[in-house]
Amino acid sequence: MTKRAAIKRQTRETSREHGVLDTRQFMEDSKVRRLPTHAGWSPYPSNDDRDQAYLKTLKPKSDGQAELMAAIDHHNLVLALGPAGTGKTYLAVAKAVEALEAGKIGRIVLSRPAVEAGESIGFLPGDMEDKLAPYLRPLYDALSDRLSMKRVKALMAEGLIEIAPIGYMRGRTLNNAFIVVDEAQNCTYVQLKMLLTRLGWHSTMVVTGDPQQSDLLPGISGLSDIAERLAPVPDIAVVKLAEGDIVRHPLVASMIGVL
Repeated sequence: MTKRAAIKRQTRETSREHGVLDTRQFMEDSKVRRLPTHAGWSPYPSNDDRDQAYLKTLKPKSDGQAELMAAIDHHNLVLALGPAGTGKTYLAVAKAVEALEAGKIGRIVLSRPAVEAGESIGFLPGDMEDKLAPYLRPLYDALSDRLSMKRVKALMAEGLIEIAPIGYMRGRTLNNAFIVVDEAQNCTYVQLKMLLTRLGWHSTMVVTGDPQQSDLLPGISGLSDIAERLAPVPDIAVVKLAEGDIVRHPLVASMIGVL
C-alpha cells in the first residue's frame, strides 16, 4: 500500500469515528465518496444540545404574562390592562394562532380602533383599506411573527383571519372565533359595550389596552370603567400587568415609572 493510500484510509476512518465529513474525499481522483454514518445529529431535541424546534415556543417571561396566558386558557372573556411593552397584544394574537392551528376555533377576528395619535387619517393616500393599514400594522407584525407572511395572506384570503376596524363590528355575532380587541383604551364606554356583546358561542375574546395611554380626550375612554364593572363577574378575567412585566428595552420600564 502506497503512502498516499494509507493517508486517505486513515482520514476516512477518522471522519467516520468523529462524525465529520472530510472534503478531501471529494478530490478528482477519488472514486468512492463516503458519507459519515455517525454524524451525531438527531432530529429529536433530547439528543441535541441545541433547540431544534421550528415553531417558536410561547413562554411567559414574567408572572403577569403567565397569569394572562392562564386566564386566556380558562376564560372566554379576558381583559388585559397594562403599560406598553408587556406583551398584551402579542400574547393574545399568539394564543389566537395557537387555537386556530389546534382546530379549537374556526377563525380569528382582530379589531382595533382607527384613532389618530396627532395626525389625521384623511391625509394618508389610497382607499379605505390603505388608510387603515398603518393602524392595523401591529396586528400584522404579531401575526407574521407566529406565521409566515405568505401563510397569513393565504388565511386572510380564505377568511380564517379577519382584521376589521371597530366601527364595522356592530350588529355581528362572532361564533366559533377568537376575537382580539387591541388598543381598547381608545374606545368609548359605548363602543366597548358593543364589542363585548359580539361574543358568540364557542368563542374567546381578549381585550387589551393601556388606560394611561389613551388618545381620546380625558374622561372619554371607557376601558377602566368597563374593567372595574366586569372584575367581580364570574368567568371573566381581568388581568392587570405592571412595570415588572415589561419585556421591551429596560429604559421603557424606567420611563413608564416617571412619565
